[in-house]
Amino acid sequence: MKMKTIYMNWKNLLLATVLVLSVTSCDDLLNVQPKAQVDANGALSTPDAIQAAINSVYARLRNQANYGRDLLAQSDAMSDIGITTNNSGRLLNENRNVGSTSAVQNTFSHWQNSYFAINEININLQAVNDLKFNPAPSAATVNSWIGQLKFLRALYYHDLMRAYAYDPGVVVAPQDRGGVPLSITPIVTSTDASSAKLSRASIADVYSQIYADLNDAIAKLPASSGGPFIATQGAANALLSRVALYNKDYATVVSAATAATTSTVGTLQSGAAYVSGWRASRHPESLFEVKFQDANENIGVNTSLQTSYSSSLSLSALATQGGFGDFVPTVALRTSLGITGPAASSSTVGQICTGTDVRAQLYSVGGGRGSGPKIECIKFIGKNAIANLDNVPVLRASEIYLNRAEAYATPGSAVFDEAKASTDLNAIRVARGLASVSLTGAALQAEIQNQRLLEFAFEGHRWFDLKRRGVDLVKSPENILNSDYRRLANIPQREVDGNPNLKQNFGY
Repeated sequence: MKMKTIYMNWKNLLLATVLVLSVTSCDDLLNVQPKAQVDANGALSTPDAIQAAINSVYARLRNQANYGRDLLAQSDAMSDIGITTNNSGRLLNENRNVGSTSAVQNTFSHWQNSYFAINEININLQAVNDLKFNPAPSAATVNSWIGQLKFLRALYYHDLMRAYAYDPGVVVAPQDRGGVPLSITPIVTSTDASSAKLSRASIADVYSQIYADLNDAIAKLPASSGGPFIATQGAANALLSRVALYNKDYATVVSAATAATTSTVGTLQSGAAYVSGWRASRHPESLFEVKFQDANENIGVNTSLQTSYSSSLSLSALATQGGFGDFVPTVALRTSLGITGPAASSSTVGQICTGTDVRAQLYSVGGGRGSGPKIECIKFIGKNAIANLDNVPVLRASEIYLNRAEAYATPGSAVFDEAKASTDLNAIRVARGLASVSLTGAALQAEIQNQRLLEFAFEGHRWFDLKRRGVDLVKSPENILNSDYRRLANIPQREVDGNPNLKQNFGY
């Protein structure tokens, strides 16, 4: 193959991506330039260019619609762990499970950015497979590139499936429109774009592709080099344990989670070490973490995670207003964490009364905005000494223990073992300052879900955990039943309008 047949600069990539996704304005896309991208006049023809292009795919995870905010704050606002304060007016509709125009809808919006990233991944994979370098990079380097790209493609696809498709085993058949479009070949020309009007693949086919990508990533990635900001074998195993849990594939949950526990990148922390981990340059429990490191990556005071959750400027200036504190924990969540008071007021900023659960220390009375001081989540509060610039853990060690516990505790599964489930559950309870428990049956299963709720509050798991299990969401002002079409996000209408093969989700 001649070099020119795969020469690809970023201007062409952007044009092709615009065409395939029916973007209405080129300027809108060009304003979302990830850091460390290839120069517009460069090509994917050197090792440095390949690495820069891979860095660009990581950078897209920082987008507000992905891990910059929405996959955490928006999904938790849609669930039952918190309430909105109306300090800025943000997250109100999500918390009421209605759209911005009061039309009922689920408001995730990471479709476009995710498919941009997936197309970049596909182009990079072709470049790695086809280009000949002189001198040639080592086999370990090439394997690392492929492993990183396939890990990232699996992550982007699973996040799309979590939002826009039913999860295996809990499909509402009359409303099912399938998975998401499955694109694993590059879109590099206008001809490619015009022929890439993909229909939605089946749920099973998308999961099959995610499994294939993760298994290849596990085989090719190094055990620890670069983690947690770069994909490693441990991160790929952790993600596979999550994907398999959604897929009700409990044997794979156990095998992947067990492999992930041997990773040295992210390890379970206990007591004060867990709390201080949220203030470190990287969380010691993170197997994979999205890094925010300079002013160009700061999402800002309106929509960052810090400002969404806290009204305070920093840990050292809790009484100083620095954010909006738009979304705060419910009384029920605070009670479950052992937070008993005092009542939030201007005189109690920074003060809470807690029990033995160290996770309660990640909440505090903030400085307050228009609605006054509230008990707020401070997991994300300027740990890099710059407001609104916290890293975002995507895969933490505690998740792999809870994934495995749930698999072991599922009756009828090939790995059903309540003793092993209890061991994993109690590993989390003891690490967080709670006593071990001896439970079986429904009580054991309920406590595993309770620990997931407490462990990942304000990290974006709750909505998806209820959805994947087919459990109704009980909240005010109305319950969201498993059969409610709001369980799935609406595909952006511009995508449906521009692609006659793409079916909108039921109800929209």
